Amino acid sequence: MSNHVEIFTDGACRGNPGPGGWGALLRFKDSEKTLKGAESDTTNNRMELQAAISALRSLSCPCKIQLTTDSRYVMDGIQQWLPNWKKRGWRTASKKPVKNEDLWRELDELVSAYEIDWHWVKGHSGHRENELVDQLANDAIDEMSLY
Repeated sequence: MSNHVEIFTDGACRGNPGPGGWGALLRFKDSEKTLKGAESDTTNNRMELQAAISALRSLSCPCKIQLTTDSRYVMDGIQQWLPNWKKRGWRTASKKPVKNEDLWRELDELVSAYEIDWHWVKGHSGHRENELVDQLANDAIDEMSLY
């Protein structure tokens, strides 16, 4: 697989729950594509998941992916918690239903189609791409509130 795509994602929420947005940047060779979206009543964690889902959904061919997020929730979920949730029938270690199960299932299905290297970056720390996707997420919230 010679196609290599870099993906950067972020979610934002004003109030938790409240209006939320997500942003993603996809980079392939010298091309960049941005995506964003918003929901009127959501949580920050749902927007973090939606950013990754929407970015992966937008891909049109097999590729190797480097996905960077500032969300420990997404990173820990995908790398540590998900296998055990599935073994336990989508229950946590304390036997409670997994929050955001619908989005976790969708992300799990999308992830299985790609080779993905997951990377975490500290949010609001001057990381260029993370700052850009944060701005996209907040722009999406602002644009939603205009309508």
